[in-house]
Amino acid sequence: MSDNDADEAEAEPAVELGTGPDVPGEPVARVASRLTWPATRSDILAQEGDAELRTPDGARALDDVLTDSEVPLFESRGEFIGAVEDLVGSGPVATE
Repeated sequence: MSDNDADEAEAEPAVELGTGPDVPGEPVARVASRLTWPATRSDILAQEGDAELRTPDGARALDDVLTDSEVPLFESRGEFIGAVEDLVGSGPVATE
């Protein structure tokens, strides 16, 4: 296998993308991956507060979601994701 063959294989997506409508927002796990833990609610809002999250009911701003949370400090990524999913739900995401 030549170097050109390797480059061509990497250029193609590993998973075929669908042709359906775009899904607004981004997964909470992606937002959580950009943060360091432990993190206070205020630090998260300062760093990622304007992020739009995917939820079963459509996109929601992270700052709106965390306003409903009573947790002042998230010890881990899993705790943060769990708290957000408790507030917005989990499951299939609505599309347009």
